[in-house]
Amino acid sequence: MGEPIGRGAHGPGADGGADGPPGYGGHRAEPIRVLVVDDHALFRRGLEIVLAEEEDIRVIGEAGDGAEAVLKAADLLPDIILMDVRMPRRSGIEACTAIKDVVPSAKIIMLTISDEEADLYEAIKAGATGYLLKEISTDEVATAIRAVADGQSQISPSMAAKLLTEFKSMIQRRSDDRELVPAPRLTDRELEVLKLVATGMNNREIAKELFISENTVKNHVRNILEKLQLHSRMEAVVYAMREKILEIG
Repeated sequence: MGEPIGRGAHGPGADGGADGPPGYGGHRAEPIRVLVVDDHALFRRGLEIVLAEEEDIRVIGEAGDGAEAVLKAADLLPDIILMDVRMPRRSGIEACTAIKDVVPSAKIIMLTISDEEADLYEAIKAGATGYLLKEISTDEVATAIRAVADGQSQISPSMAAKLLTEFKSMIQRRSDDRELVPAPRLTDRELEVLKLVATGMNNREIAKELFISENTVKNHVRNILEKLQLHSRMEAVVYAMREKILEIG
């Protein structure tokens, strides 16, 4: 849970600025306020030291378990929460659900050594906007924070295939008890965008694949979320797979 973040490992599948407004990655009016949650004090301290070097990111607090994380989030109102999955007293996933209830504006990035499909899926279901393995480099942590703050979802590339596997397993489990509620209609282009999102592509890669601008991709993603009444790209993919409005081979 608390092993050091390595340098030079593969990191998030999204580049900085794909979903961000003009000036993404540059100067911000206010720094991104971050709460660090991990049951290893040395790991928390390491993250604080690394992030202290970033002018646009400020660590405003830390917590050693999920229960403390909920209290700190309610008190400090962070923009981003970096949180481990497996912790004592209350897990990161349980804390994620509670935090989304008390501080819905906070965006949560699970930062963990757990590469279990079940943890990944449960984290998304609980409202996490990112799921990153601790093998990513220190530079990539800051990049991920900025991307999520600007509306991007982040997932380690090695987890993307596992996410799709979990989607398919979920469909198998729920095929007999799906609610017979008409799914919101997505356009052909929106379905194309959603399918590429599901493969782990970021906005820049999707724009290149479909020969459209990044702003157009961003607008499509926004429309998809509004139609499905969801909050993140990953939630949209889960919904689409569950409702069988998106098939991935």
